[in-house]
Amino acid sequence: MKHKQLLISHRGNTLGPKQILENQPDYVLSAVTKGFDVEIDVWLIKDRLYLGHDKPEYEVNLKFLQNDKLWCHAKNLSALEYMLLNNVHCFWHQKDDYTLTSKGHIWTYPEKMICWQSVVVCNSEKQTLEAFGQNLHGICSDYVGVLK
Repeated sequence: MKHKQLLISHRGNTLGPKQILENQPDYVLSAVTKGFDVEIDVWLIKDRLYLGHDKPEYEVNLKFLQNDKLWCHAKNLSALEYMLLNNVHCFWHQKDDYTLTSKGHIWTYPEKMICWQSVVVCNSEKQTLEAFGQNLHGICSDYVGVLK
């Protein structure tokens, strides 16, 4: 069965990495406005929600995270627990080959085998959708604007 693969922006990036902007709420929403889903990094510290890859940087609220276009990567256990209890699409992983998201998708580490429920992480600008075939749910990349 053929279906259109979902293109997921990595931390708001669409045309390549821009570390200074990654996970900033306005940058994330800009990618959503362009039609992409977005993977973001979420922390819960002292009952406050933050976005940020290596540390909590940008405070957000629960309503922001409850956007159906967001794939929330929990960066600490309290964030994962909070998001699961509040109907936020989320997941936890570090270097696992595979992990399940709260909506049942298989978050897949680069260069691992894939299936129809896989979301593959690929940050090569040279990678094409055709290279993966039709046998996956989506691709998370800094280059989704190029893949589109």
